[in-house]
Amino acid sequence: MAGHSKWANIKHRKAATDKKRGKVFTRIAKEIIIAAKIGGGDPNANPRLRMAIQAGRSVNMSSDTIKKGIQRGTGEIEGSSYEEITFEGYGSSGVMFIIETATDNRKRTIAEIRAAFAKYGGNLGETNAVSWNFDYLGVITIQTNGVSEEQLLETTIEIGADDCLVDDDVSLILCSPDQLAQCEQALISLGYVVDSTKFQYFPKNTVKIISEEDRKPIEKLIDVFEEHDDVQELYTNYEFTD
Repeated sequence: MAGHSKWANIKHRKAATDKKRGKVFTRIAKEIIIAAKIGGGDPNANPRLRMAIQAGRSVNMSSDTIKKGIQRGTGEIEGSSYEEITFEGYGSSGVMFIIETATDNRKRTIAEIRAAFAKYGGNLGETNAVSWNFDYLGVITIQTNGVSEEQLLETTIEIGADDCLVDDDVSLILCSPDQLAQCEQALISLGYVVDSTKFQYFPKNTVKIISEEDRKPIEKLIDVFEEHDDVQELYTNYEFTD
């Protein structure tokens, strides 16, 4: 089962994201539009849209904003059309990056992502350049509510999930992407409170860098990507240290 370092990385990413609430709102709005465009406007028949709506509600996005996002996606009302592009590359010290973007200007986004890598000692790679070192999993966030790690491990096995990461307030249940909806419903039927569901990359092997000189360009690059308007999700195999 997964250990402390994976939780530390997740918490670091969440802390950084929480500081950028406005960007979180924009990211979710784009995801709603894209999900509706790809799979239609009915969340009951479109799992991706259902997850996006759930994410929107978790940050108090209004029902009207969600509705307009769906309508933009389905073409009922006019608005920007977004294209998804996933980038893979290396930062300095061999740290791997996967960057998921949603853009209305493909050329601009490619140029800016490439320039960011180059500025901080990295390089943009081809498809599958680094994704081989990541597992793509379904992630269900539940409220721990005093449940012990042993109990959650038993639940993980019972519902057919792969792993769990346990913390005092919230815990994560990890499963294969095609089992996400099934595992979510199983958890709800067992009485667990589900906060969110999503898909996420987890590195198989991480890179731990202690030297301040080596850390600076990596963390600068991470900041650039996190602040970029087109970046939806960012994953690295850099192991954050206190």
